[in-house]
Amino acid sequence: MNKYFEGFYYKHQKGKDTLCIIAGHSESESFIQVITQDHVWKAPYQKGNLFSDKGIILNIKTPQLVLRGKIRYRELSPIRYDIMGPFRFFSMECSHGVVSMWHRLEGKVELNGTVIDFTGGKGYIEKDSGRSFPTKYTWIQANDFKEPCSIMAAVATIPFFGLKFRGCICVIQYKGKEYRMATYLGVRVVVCTKDKIVLRQGKYRLEIKIKGQNGQELNAPQNGEMKRTILETASCDAEFRFYRKKEIIFHLHSRQASFEFES
Repeated sequence: MNKYFEGFYYKHQKGKDTLCIIAGHSESESFIQVITQDHVWKAPYQKGNLFSDKGIILNIKTPQLVLRGKIRYRELSPIRYDIMGPFRFFSMECSHGVVSMWHRLEGKVELNGTVIDFTGGKGYIEKDSGRSFPTKYTWIQANDFKEPCSIMAAVATIPFFGLKFRGCICVIQYKGKEYRMATYLGVRVVVCTKDKIVLRQGKYRLEIKIKGQNGQELNAPQNGEMKRTILETASCDAEFRFYRKKEIIFHLHSRQASFEFES
């Protein structure tokens, strides 16, 4: 595919600390982006860094950022089948993948002289590939709940064979059971704003309220090059309610939800 990008998103969270790493390549560069609760750094890919579904090794040094350390991933939690469903068979502007909804972390990093120990924390991994991010989209992910739960949801304007439609993918892992809401399963996007998302599919309804976004600038792909600027909040407050008909399955609160909104 011409004008191609690929990037992996590794999230690490423990207590009040959140560290997200995006490692990837585009037509013009190989790159690493580092996101915390209140800062973003961008660096070219450097030797000595390693990224996999077993863990990461970091050895990044720029005038603004020195980040070194190792974090291992234990007990990955993949989803049952490809999040793209039947759309995986088509050449999409952007294809999404979920590697692990939840896993345990072991290890620590030193970020500009401050040591952060993530042992006992929670991780998440996803990937994107294609040509460009959608022009309009909303994405949220959280797994720092008091109950065993991990949620990812995204709503986007999708170009498809000369037409456009609003697509949705969402997966919930809760107490050993997986729920999926998606365009190819008949989901309806009832509300999608920077403060609220409501999805309905058959007898299920998911309500998400978001607050405390701080929108830090990241580079994102456009026609295969990392020349677009988007806003991501690495950690904010979010409230999740999930219903089966009128019965509530869970009502959970996250203080470390990651969120992007491009309107």
